[in-house]
Amino acid sequence: MQTESKSHFKGIILLILVNLIGATTFPLTKDIVSSLSPSTLIAARFIVASAFFAGYLRNLNLKLLRDGVTIGFLLFLYLAIETVALGTIPANRAVFIASLSTLIVPLLGLLSGRRVMLRTFLASGLAVLGIGAMFWEGGELGIGDLLMFVDAVVYAVYILFLEQVASRHSTLPLTGVQLLFIGGLGTLWSNSQIFSQFNVIEEHWQPIVYLAVVATAIAIWLQTLAQRWVSGYESALLYTLEPLFSVIFSYFLLGEQLGTRGIVGAVLILAALVLSQIPQDKTPSEAEANSDKPLIKLVKEQGV
Repeated sequence: MQTESKSHFKGIILLILVNLIGATTFPLTKDIVSSLSPSTLIAARFIVASAFFAGYLRNLNLKLLRDGVTIGFLLFLYLAIETVALGTIPANRAVFIASLSTLIVPLLGLLSGRRVMLRTFLASGLAVLGIGAMFWEGGELGIGDLLMFVDAVVYAVYILFLEQVASRHSTLPLTGVQLLFIGGLGTLWSNSQIFSQFNVIEEHWQPIVYLAVVATAIAIWLQTLAQRWVSGYESALLYTLEPLFSVIFSYFLLGEQLGTRGIVGAVLILAALVLSQIPQDKTPSEAEANSDKPLIKLVKEQGV
């Protein structure tokens, strides 16, 4: 039990690190896509990233290929939809809609018959309110908002599926298959622009290498490793730290003001994370009994 607790804690630390890395990518990506098409950037960073896992792709089997291609396709779909949506709506609103995956993950788990604690929904709701306080700017809803909502659903499915397959395989070859497949899809999507824009890639080779090695190869491998020990519900909640870290970095590095809404949002997100980690105030027998009951039954029994 103690070993399981240590692994869980290790997984949480790894996911926090993944979010820290993710928060550093926004200014780099924003600068690069001003001169390089998004599809070419995705192709370049994933092809370079997959090269670091080439040595682990020698002993593949059908099950590993199936799972790696599936999660690779889901992640590519998420990145592609996000790229299209960001061309039509403000980034701040996109961040808020994307954060809805925090609620969608436990909802999909519930609909598929999995057991979900009521506290999970409460913590997820708090986190979404926090993101909303920080980023929601109002305005009329359009096709871009719908695309971002679809994107949130796709990422929720990715998180849940990754949770299932992460423990089936060694993380290194699983990550390698995922990255190589996304690199191939990105190359097809770029429609050979990756070759015609090679001069631009050379000009931005340093940030592209960082995005490929650190923000893609290392980050996705750490995420795959972490989800061997952390549930999809907790993972989705921890991913709300990325926009929070982005705001903090913008405050300290770019001098952007945090403001009252930013502070309130940060407090709500942190409160959600604390709530998700508070142990249940029950006897061991009660906790064991409730762990076998789905959320709907618990709500009815407790009169919530």
